[in-house]
Amino acid sequence: MSSPVLVYRGAAIARYGFGESHPFGPDRHDVFHAELAAGKLGDAIAYGHPREASVDELLLFHTADHIDRVSRLSVEGTGWLDDGDTPAVPGIFEAAAHVVGTTLAAVDAVMAGEVSRAFSPIAGLHHAARDRAAGFCVFNDCGVAAEYLRSHHGLRRIAYVDIDAHHGDGVFYGFESDPDLAFADIHEDGRYLYPGTGAATETGTGKATGTKLNLPLAPGADDDAFRVAWKEVEDYLEAAAPEFILFQCGADSLAGDPITHLQFSEAAHAEAAASLCRIADRHAGGRIVATGGGGYNRRNLARAWTRVVQAFAEA
Repeated sequence: MSSPVLVYRGAAIARYGFGESHPFGPDRHDVFHAELAAGKLGDAIAYGHPREASVDELLLFHTADHIDRVSRLSVEGTGWLDDGDTPAVPGIFEAAAHVVGTTLAAVDAVMAGEVSRAFSPIAGLHHAARDRAAGFCVFNDCGVAAEYLRSHHGLRRIAYVDIDAHHGDGVFYGFESDPDLAFADIHEDGRYLYPGTGAATETGTGKATGTKLNLPLAPGADDDAFRVAWKEVEDYLEAAAPEFILFQCGADSLAGDPITHLQFSEAAHAEAAASLCRIADRHAGGRIVATGGGGYNRRNLARAWTRVVQAFAEA
């Protein structure tokens, strides 16, 4: 590569979380960055700083009522933003807006040609719907980014690829009827894991029928099962020929995660990242932004995300 991988760090995104006792705690950022530093990638990495998304940017994907509700409950600092997974902790509006803004900063850097690949660890909040929070996700930075690529950068064919153990339902249903949003998601079968969606029969609606790819795997599926599914993803993306790739690389699909049942190793993340770089080079001018997503075993997320960055650097 002629440019380094842009990796984001900073207190503004690190503070996105729901307390030390919550699975999505604020320590995830520092655990990853310690592992990345130990990898000694040197000049292959450049560091970016978080920025806060504006309300107008949030409105690209989310409803005004949802944004207003999060803002109000963030000040009150009590209650729940959803049905019991996502607490309304003080300051969560600003923290979530920084997650979105940082993903958009990564998109801008890639679109400006400053870098070809970028990664934001505290991002990929794929459960938030257009009108509500869900599953530890307050605002959906991936959904906002897809809309932002269209409204601010004039792209149409955007690919969203997700290997988090949980189905990226907020993105899927947010673009279910959009034939230009290529959606490919490998996840644990929804019959066994939240949010209970993402069956193989869910391929889009209306004009988008047949344009989405959901690949549910049985609990216990390992790297071999991942590779079989990944071949389908590669074939799908080659046909879609996207202009930009958004990659949600949640580490809760690795063996040992406390709330999921897949058995991948970090090699799956490395292979997926390298493969997506090749596809991006063929179709998207090399342009790809990755987001950390889930992952609740700290050792797993540190290693998996570091392997993604390494694969980006070596591509």
